[in-house]
Amino acid sequence: MDLGGKRLRPLLTLLSCDMFGGRIQDALAPSMGLELFHNFTLLHDDIMDQAPIRRGKETVYKKWNTNSAILSGDTLFVMAYELVTKTTPALLPQVLELFNDTARKVCEGQQYDMDYEKLHDVSIPDYIQMIRLKTAVLISCSLKLGAIIASAPDEEADMIYAFGENLGLAFQLQDDYLDVFGDVDKFGKEIGNDIVTNKKTFLYLKAFELARGKSLELLKDNFHNNSFSSTEKVEIITRIYKELQIDLLTRSLIDEYYAKALEIIARIDISDGRKQILLEVAGQMVNRES
Repeated sequence: MDLGGKRLRPLLTLLSCDMFGGRIQDALAPSMGLELFHNFTLLHDDIMDQAPIRRGKETVYKKWNTNSAILSGDTLFVMAYELVTKTTPALLPQVLELFNDTARKVCEGQQYDMDYEKLHDVSIPDYIQMIRLKTAVLISCSLKLGAIIASAPDEEADMIYAFGENLGLAFQLQDDYLDVFGDVDKFGKEIGNDIVTNKKTFLYLKAFELARGKSLELLKDNFHNNSFSSTEKVEIITRIYKELQIDLLTRSLIDEYYAKALEIIARIDISDGRKQILLEVAGQMVNRES
């Protein structure tokens, strides 16, 4: 936890609570619970992805061992529950229903992510559904939790959830983009890890959809043949992605989901002034370099 991170999820909870006229103090403990839950997922995710770097440092399983990382993650999950439930008793049923639903969906999304590494017929809609579960719903939960604590109308709480879902899709697609085209010093993770581990990201799926001839053969050779070194593999695949303009197509899809998010929040009957800080943070999320 001392390594920091973006702390986006608790920030979104606090901003949403404030936007809907609630007391930020009431949302502090639950918002911290969401951050602990997020870090629990990262500890286990790094094990499954065999990721050596997180936030510019060695991952927990890499620095110590897998068992320590699993147990640390489990403990974070328990601590997350303790904090999320520190809310007004009257709101607890709503809060727990939202959190439990989110936790279950995140685990489902992670399982799909693992499954897709072995399947050959994954579609782009399949991938979007996976990242909706794995990443977007926790961002949606963060925003809706703030709305619930602020006693916002159900319709508006649902709208801020939908806003977060589209923002979360754009956010994850940006993460996938940075994994290939980012700066390792700014990104804080190893560049090209999705390529090395054969992750079927939007970039991967779109490349296979568009590639023809020699480019298609190179894609197949590199993703289904372990004879290439990691460095060679990343260089070859990145070059093909650029030739196919996968970077531009990914940015276009990011912009599409972000535009949907903005359309939804514009319909919430709150002054633009109260939405301003949340919108600024949303813009930073989809245009970040780390």
